[in-house]
Amino acid sequence: MVIVGAGPTGLTAAIMLARRGVECLVLERFVEPYPLPRAVHFDDEVFRILAGLGLAGGLREISRPAPGMRLVDRRLRVLAEFTRDPLGPHGFPQANMFDQPDLERLLRDRLGRLPRATIRGGIEVYDVAQPPSGPVSVRYRSVVSGAEGEVRADAVLGCDGANSVVRAALGAGWEELGSEQRWLVVDAVSPEPLAAYDGVQQVCDHTRAATFMMVTPGRYRWEFRLHGGDPLDVRARIRPWLGGTDPGALTILRQAPYTFRGAVADRWRDRRVFLLGDAAHLTPPFIGQGMCAGIRDAANLTWKLAMVLDGRAEDRLLTTYETERRPYAKAMIRMAMLIGWVMTGGSRRTAPLRRSLLRTVTRLPGVERRATTVAWPALRRGPLVGPGGGRLCPPALDPRLGDGFALVGSGTPEALLIRPDRIVAAAGRHAVPERLTAAGIRFSGL
Repeated sequence: MVIVGAGPTGLTAAIMLARRGVECLVLERFVEPYPLPRAVHFDDEVFRILAGLGLAGGLREISRPAPGMRLVDRRLRVLAEFTRDPLGPHGFPQANMFDQPDLERLLRDRLGRLPRATIRGGIEVYDVAQPPSGPVSVRYRSVVSGAEGEVRADAVLGCDGANSVVRAALGAGWEELGSEQRWLVVDAVSPEPLAAYDGVQQVCDHTRAATFMMVTPGRYRWEFRLHGGDPLDVRARIRPWLGGTDPGALTILRQAPYTFRGAVADRWRDRRVFLLGDAAHLTPPFIGQGMCAGIRDAANLTWKLAMVLDGRAEDRLLTTYETERRPYAKAMIRMAMLIGWVMTGGSRRTAPLRRSLLRTVTRLPGVERRATTVAWPALRRGPLVGPGGGRLCPPALDPRLGDGFALVGSGTPEALLIRPDRIVAAAGRHAVPERLTAAGIRFSGL
């Protein structure tokens, strides 16, 4: 197995596969984790996924729970506030701020302790070729010496970002979901804490849209929307958040223009080559789900791929990856674009209407809960979900279930906790409930 790209998505996928016994080679252009911050937020579901890889303690050390988001006007007056639960339904804080280089170091360290995984830095992949039969060929060159090489693999995961070489090799294009926006991203370090809200502030103004957040203690990020050839004095723009802190005392780590866009690849798989993360989808940052979506891609695909490579499942199982993930990614991107427009779109004439609407809507019962769960689709009724809807498996069970899967039942004589290799615990008859076999769900190797 070859994984192209050692960002959070590629490293997570490699850890998941190596834990399931799959030999993994990760190829990455940079020798060390990219030193500048990019992603800065993950939610409680992603925390739970990564905690399941043995990273809970490390994640708590490198991240901090965020209290929520405030929508403010251009004078930083609060229009609405959405709080985040310090203990969400997955058993972890609902919003977590972090510095991406810290996370990548944590993931690399975990991967380095797995005997079936290898990471090679300083390697640039330039071609991926898939013959009608046989393994996939990955061609690469050394960034330092220029020496070229080739490796063959049973499967290739393209986790190599928005300018993905793997996506180009697949011949996949983009399905654009909305217009592009240019923003300036500013990351800075302050020698003293700023007297500002320690959650996320979104300036809701069509001409001066901006985002501010404390990432980790002493580290801050601003994002400013750009209009045409706007000249931008960064230190003047960040001054409203500084209080009594001298703007000259801040160290600017980065100030770089970015284009925020919404798009999904028009196909995510060709036989044994797959796209994950930014190689498969791009989202504006308004609901903080860019990196999270890539981690979810890895969680969805890796167990299926491990079973197919091990001969325990047919190749058709792999078709469910795109079937399940692509519609979800599109819905998430469209939600981010809608929320972004509500917060920063419109015109001078509609600005008073936006302020009034935000104040009114956020006072309605249930709006805050709904606004903080827009990234998670509801479980629809089906063979495993009854009329009352689904609910999450308690996080306390995660250590017992490990990397396998289980059928958990309660409240009936045939309540079961089953793993593919053995029955772990059972109350009543050791049998799969008839309602599942009647629905065409078959279990082998129990």
